[in-house]
Amino acid sequence: MTIKPPSKTLVSKSKISRAGRGVFARSPIKKGELIEECPVLVLPRKDYITAKKMLLRDYYFLWGKTTCVICLGFGSLYNHSYEPNATYKKNIKQRTIRFSAIKDIKKGEEITVNYNYGNPDDKRPVMDKRHHLIFRIT
Repeated sequence: MTIKPPSKTLVSKSKISRAGRGVFARSPIKKGELIEECPVLVLPRKDYITAKKMLLRDYYFLWGKTTCVICLGFGSLYNHSYEPNATYKKNIKQRTIRFSAIKDIKKGEEITVNYNYGNPDDKRPVMDKRHHLIFRIT
């Protein structure tokens, strides 16, 4: 399997309060277009328990019911929105996460996803296991 680096994105300071960095369109991206396919590093179960208590909790993706992954490329830097312009799909077998546009994205626009499993229509609060809000909602 060959994974190409993203050519239409860049990382810059996010305009979302408390977000830090974000991923932005370097050039226009059309609805349905693949933005990025990211390889992932699967954390062993014992490391997942530790990662939940660290800064990594803000960057990992759940992977099945018992562990998580660190998404390489820009994958862990896409910020959350309840009105996202992109979504993601996990491929457990290939150990990748694909980010795709669900709307046309203009040059310079921040690319966001809904952290609720990539479902753009899921409006549930984004909370950790202890029910603390962990992301500012846009």
